[in-house]
Amino acid sequence: MAAAKSGGAPGRVRTAVLISGRGSNLAALIATCARPDAPAEIVLVLSNRPNAAGLRYAAGAGIATQVIDHQRFAAREDFDRAMSAALEAAKVELVCLAGFMRLLSPWFTERWRDRLLNIHPSLLPAFPGLDTHRRALEAGVRFSGCTVHFVRAALDTGPIVVQGVVPVEPDDTPATLADRVLLAEHRCYPLALELVASGRARIEGERVLIDGARVPEAMVINPEPA
Repeated sequence: MAAAKSGGAPGRVRTAVLISGRGSNLAALIATCARPDAPAEIVLVLSNRPNAAGLRYAAGAGIATQVIDHQRFAAREDFDRAMSAALEAAKVELVCLAGFMRLLSPWFTERWRDRLLNIHPSLLPAFPGLDTHRRALEAGVRFSGCTVHFVRAALDTGPIVVQGVVPVEPDDTPATLADRVLLAEHRCYPLALELVASGRARIEGERVLIDGARVPEAMVINPEPA
C-alpha cells in the first residue's frame, strides 16, 4: 500500500467509502480514522443514491462527498468507469464498500484489485448474497458473524482479512441477529482497514497474511456444555 499523496495527511492512505444508505459502518470507519495515529484517511464518501443518509453524516464530519447516480447510466460498466474516474480524481488509494448496494463489474474489481474491501454480514463463504440472517436461521447454525474481505469479481468472494463471530440465540429473528452481527461489523471493519492501510495485511495467493496477528486461544461452543 502506497503512502498518502499530496493533499492529505502525510503517510496516511487516502481512502474512499462507497455507500448506498445510512452509513452505519461508515460512522465506525470515520471514528477510527479520526485518531491521530490512524494509518488511513477518508478523503471521499461516494454514493450511487442522492438521498443516502450517510452523505449527510460524512459532510458533517468534514469529509468530501459525491453522488454518481447509477440510474443515469445504461450499462453497469459505464457507471463503474465514472465512479472509478471520481476515485482517481480524488487520488484515492484504497476503497471500502459499506452498504454499497450495487454489483460491481469485473472491469471495476480488476481495476481496483487488492485495493477494494467489502464487509458482508455472514461468515463467508457461508451465505453470500442477500437475506443472510434469515438464511442462517433457517439453516440452524449456532454461530453467525461478519467478514471483511478483498473483493473479487464473483459475488462476496475474495481473500478474507477479518472475521467476527457471534452466537445465535434460540429465539433469534433475522432482525435480532442482524443487530448482534452489526455490532461485530463496527469492530471488524475498522480493524481490517487499519491492518490493510498499515501494511500489516498482505495477500499471498488468495489468502491474507497478517504480520504480528494474535489468534484467539479460547474455544467457543454453542450451546455451552453443562
